[in-house]
Amino acid sequence: MAAFAEGAPCWVDASLPDVEAGKRFYGELFGWTFAEGAGAEYGHYTQAYSRGRNVAALAPKPDGRMPTVWGIYLYTTDAYACAQRIRAAGGQMVMDPMPVGPYGTAAMAADPGGAVFGLWQPGTHHGFDAQQEPYTYCWSEVYTRARDAVDVFYAKVFGYVPQDQDDAGVEYRIWSPPGTAPGTDTAVLGRSLITEAFPEAMPAHFLAYFAVPDCDQSVAMVQRLGGRVTADPFDTPYGRIAVVADNQGAVFGLLSEPRTKPAA
Repeated sequence: MAAFAEGAPCWVDASLPDVEAGKRFYGELFGWTFAEGAGAEYGHYTQAYSRGRNVAALAPKPDGRMPTVWGIYLYTTDAYACAQRIRAAGGQMVMDPMPVGPYGTAAMAADPGGAVFGLWQPGTHHGFDAQQEPYTYCWSEVYTRARDAVDVFYAKVFGYVPQDQDDAGVEYRIWSPPGTAPGTDTAVLGRSLITEAFPEAMPAHFLAYFAVPDCDQSVAMVQRLGGRVTADPFDTPYGRIAVVADNQGAVFGLLSEPRTKPAA
């Protein structure tokens, strides 16, 4: 069982119109296998596995008006107390904490900029069995226009310790859990800005990244499987990145080692 710091991403799931199509897409792209799916009382939630380890889930959208998205869940030891902190810090609860059978307690919240995220207080389901390796979750970022309000919000709710990064000439902040030294070795989440380079209608959102051995090859496979590319592969100090959408519209990131190594 992995140990998570308060506020660290501990789970991801995709809300899709067609879970069977999602299983085919991610089964081909990441080599995932899938459980049969929970019953109606759990919304037919379907666990995804990488090499037999629990790494994500797919869920049918209960309402067609809801977005087709990858959702990020942040770990908490007490979802009810965390919900109180969220409200006090200027956020909103989209769904109040709710027990999910023996598995844990879930909630959904929105930060002051409007980005929606989940809370997960584990029961028998602890979160990722594997992460930070090929075909598993590896990173998350929140994109916002409300920089100052959002920075204060996450510091109050989770006690994140910030460090600003300007390697690429774009304002970017990483957050580490309280009690740790800030930096890339301890960071659990990033914060980026929605600038004029993005579509005007783009809402604040969280973006989940999955590690892959070769970003360009995975992008090509996304396209073969009927998905689309939102941002073509490019190298950063942290790896080679692309942003894509699956064949139903759920957006996610891909991350691999950079193709061009920095000069010595």
